[in-house]
Amino acid sequence: MRSWRVVWRAAMAVLVAVSTVVPAQVSFKQYAGYVVTDAAAGRALFFYFVEAQSHPFSKPLTLWLNGGPGCSSVGNGAFEELGPFRPNGTARGLVYNRHSWNKVSNLLFLESPAGVGFSYSNTTADRVTDDAKTAQDSLRFLLGWFKKFPEYTSNKLFLTGESYAGHYIPQLASLLLDYNDKQGRQVFNLKGVALGNPLLNLAIDTYATYSYLWSHGVLSDDTFDGLTTHCNFDDYTDTSAYHNESTACNSLISKASSEVGNFINFYDVQLDVCYSSMAQQEIRLNKQVHNFSLGVDVCMDNEIEFYLNLPEVQKALHANTTQLNYNWTLCSHSSLNYSYADQSIDMKPYLTDILNHGVQLWLYSGDLDSVIPLTGTRTIVNQLAARMKLTKTDPYRAWYSKGQVGGWTVAWGNLTYATVRGAGHMVPMMQPSRALVFFKSFLVGEPLPKNKVATPN
Repeated sequence: MRSWRVVWRAAMAVLVAVSTVVPAQVSFKQYAGYVVTDAAAGRALFFYFVEAQSHPFSKPLTLWLNGGPGCSSVGNGAFEELGPFRPNGTARGLVYNRHSWNKVSNLLFLESPAGVGFSYSNTTADRVTDDAKTAQDSLRFLLGWFKKFPEYTSNKLFLTGESYAGHYIPQLASLLLDYNDKQGRQVFNLKGVALGNPLLNLAIDTYATYSYLWSHGVLSDDTFDGLTTHCNFDDYTDTSAYHNESTACNSLISKASSEVGNFINFYDVQLDVCYSSMAQQEIRLNKQVHNFSLGVDVCMDNEIEFYLNLPEVQKALHANTTQLNYNWTLCSHSSLNYSYADQSIDMKPYLTDILNHGVQLWLYSGDLDSVIPLTGTRTIVNQLAARMKLTKTDPYRAWYSKGQVGGWTVAWGNLTYATVRGAGHMVPMMQPSRALVFFKSFLVGEPLPKNKVATPN
């Protein structure tokens, strides 16, 4: 009955056997493959599904999306952040991630839209896409996926992701809720949405980037003052004007880029950068590639790109079955033409719709990210709470993980905001233990731990 569903647990055991950290067998099932979303166009989206480590049918189902637009949720989310395995340093094997989110939930990673990762379309026009098309296709994917996995239809459904998923997920959530309304029944058992370092309002988030860099000593006082004076970031919410900056503003943006320099990790300002050419050479020579900065492997991108292009890995995943004429990459640019004007769409109306449907909404920020900093997200959350006239139910305070401050949080009923201390843009990669504590609280809808002696996970 499930022959089409690729159970690649045995294949995974072979692929990870080079590392003694991973047992020969894992206790949970994994599936990978395609769901056709438009047969006429020849369009199909690739997914990787990991069952919960115990009692999967009684655990929630969590859909994870990365951003970009155009970046892979399989490469980034599954194999670099919250999935059960990570690269082992050789780019030819994996190690077990003891902070995997499948400890408490089933995990579904989707490469979307078509043209991202292993997802594809035989229709050239599909490579030109936008937020609306992406959301519609993700809806079609879920409808198709649940037909293949009907045993999960009634499970609690959670939508999570980061970065440009701040656009993907709110628009998809609204479509799912609207679909339920039109069907007159709960087709999708949507219970919660969580967004990490999300792009929600380009004007606010762009200004926040410059103010964050200035506050961390990366930009000079003169440059930041000039940007504040001469750049009208409000234009970033007007898709018709789309960034028609003044000559003075453009000059200051160039000056800011010069002051920042070439060797800063914008996604975590305290981390070193990976010298990609050196990492690729080490990979080709089959050397250990680990380049750690404060405990984070900063060359993981290079490792996972090499790994997912190995023919034996693609065979185990039942991926690239159509033999795409390009290599798998973490972020697809040559194979995807995305409407970047959609970045200017304000997400607050979608967030309002989610809350009005009684769905819990949690937003979180790694506090070392300068790409979409906590200051911008916190501003947007405060605006949302004020406009909806929400009552604060959990005043701003510290939350704890393993006896240490995990970050700070505030809540208004179903709306929660939290920072994750010591994390950058990709929170589960950089602070896996704290990210898991956050995720556990989100799933059960309980406040983040208030006690510094909270039980370590």
